[in-house]
Amino acid sequence: MLRQILEHKQVEVKQQMQQIPLDTMRKFAMSISATRSFARALNKPGAVQVIAEVKRRSPSKGLLCTNFNHLTLAKEYTASGAAAISVLTDSKFFGGHNQFLADIRKITSLPLLRKDFIIHPYQVYQTKVLGADALLLIVAALDEDTLIELYRLSVNLGLEVLVEVHNESELKRALALGATLIGINNRNLHTFKTDIETTVELCSLIDNLGITVVSESGIKDAADIKKLARHGVSAVLVGETLVKHPTPGERLQQLLRGCRCHE
Repeated sequence: MLRQILEHKQVEVKQQMQQIPLDTMRKFAMSISATRSFARALNKPGAVQVIAEVKRRSPSKGLLCTNFNHLTLAKEYTASGAAAISVLTDSKFFGGHNQFLADIRKITSLPLLRKDFIIHPYQVYQTKVLGADALLLIVAALDEDTLIELYRLSVNLGLEVLVEVHNESELKRALALGATLIGINNRNLHTFKTDIETTVELCSLIDNLGITVVSESGIKDAADIKKLARHGVSAVLVGETLVKHPTPGERLQQLLRGCRCHE
């Protein structure tokens, strides 16, 4: 599935560059200076923070939210205590859209993470233009040279980078990169099964106190979050659990009430 997505993404990026050339997108991005700190929003004492995700569907689960409205979700997340919002912009596989990110930027002051399959510098410039404060780089999707190039470009543009890993070898690459924001995805890319023990195991290999760890995928309730907190996780990224609920904002509040570290 990842290979299929990446092949399509290469075609998609070429098409986008035909509409707005790389040099033009670069100039747009360079003219934008202000960004909110994604990492600072995730590092608050007393509780694990929640990055709430705007997500319509997934390749493994299909349609997740039948009455999906990206602005409604973002407003609910903002009002209900999310530390940041993740916006899926991939259209073909996740039902997202670049415009979702641009629209949400206008109605919330929370930091925004662009979640997509970033494989080309064009997408990094585009991310800045769309109004994101951070982007996702998936180690499994990138060779070493491209990973370094995209990471450095993002940082130079003032974007923070959530570097996503799935296993020990990918974690070593992220640490060698100098990443200070590491997302541990609990989903097995081969079976699509999720297990938060993946985060627990990989956290034991991170001894740098300056690293912010985000656990992604498979977080279902406050018990999961409290368990992850005990292993040094600063934040969790929650999508399916929220968007499948009739009232995502209320579900987010339930998670936040139940996962305070002192409880």
